[in-house]
Amino acid sequence: MSRQAAPETNAGAGRASPAGVDPLVRAVVERAPAKINLALHVTGRRADGRHSLESLVTFANVVDRVHVVAAERDRFELCGPYASALANDPGNLVLAARDRLREALRTLDQPAPPVAITLEKNLPVASGIGGGSADAAATLRALARSWSVHMSDAEMADIAAGLGADVPMCLATRPLVATGVGERIRILSEFPSFDMVLVTPDRPVSTAEIFSNLDRRENAGLTLPPRWSAFTNNCAILAAMRNDLEATAADAEPAIGEARSDLTDAGARLARMSGSGATCFGLFTDAATAQAAALSIRRRRPGWFVADCRSVYANARGLP
Repeated sequence: MSRQAAPETNAGAGRASPAGVDPLVRAVVERAPAKINLALHVTGRRADGRHSLESLVTFANVVDRVHVVAAERDRFELCGPYASALANDPGNLVLAARDRLREALRTLDQPAPPVAITLEKNLPVASGIGGGSADAAATLRALARSWSVHMSDAEMADIAAGLGADVPMCLATRPLVATGVGERIRILSEFPSFDMVLVTPDRPVSTAEIFSNLDRRENAGLTLPPRWSAFTNNCAILAAMRNDLEATAADAEPAIGEARSDLTDAGARLARMSGSGATCFGLFTDAATAQAAALSIRRRRPGWFVADCRSVYANARGLP
């Protein structure tokens, strides 16, 4: 069963190895899973103009992949169904992650030789599921393995934070609560896994515009239960939470409301926007129901990204 809106592309299949790369040298591969904001509460605005957030985050087993292999000189390539969206991106976080980690290693007199990096881009860009941040985090993990990095988790998290507020949580790739502007994380030792469907309309939204147009910025924070239990109860708990960006985003882009309605009509017990959009997720009772819902929505919305998937458990089991 394909869980992707478009078939994944193997970064090494059907084409020659990058120049300067020994084809017999095995690549280090790290997965960059979709980040799902199950809830996102805006609790204030700081003196620096950024917003204070509290977010309940999990990760799904639909992924980009970062391939790293030793090379004679640094190289970067893109492949996959969404590669073209990044082809001319001057702010590529994969390269920023490489450069930041290399700079840090040089100050520690640790080697960071040239590498060829291939980003297999299977997830839509700028869609509220942390694609760029997840790719940066996966790059850090891949390079740490390739370069045999001797660095503490805290040091690696500091590098991640310098790349963007969402990168530290994507470095963890486990269910968590994020606070501050998203950079402070608390890993959840207990959290359920959900069968879900992701739907991304083919219309991007501007995160900065969504935040600037918020009507209300002082909202109540998250209240988590002492424990999670059965699916129906968990959906009721999540339903009492919010995404405080959703109404503003849906006003700016009506397709977000359409995506949420598609999920509800297909049987989702809970449908909500992730992050600043435009991706919406729906929670379903089981994998078969989610698969059927994805098929139905995909037929109705042939230009949209639609994927049935499952979120990770608290111990990060479930990534492909």
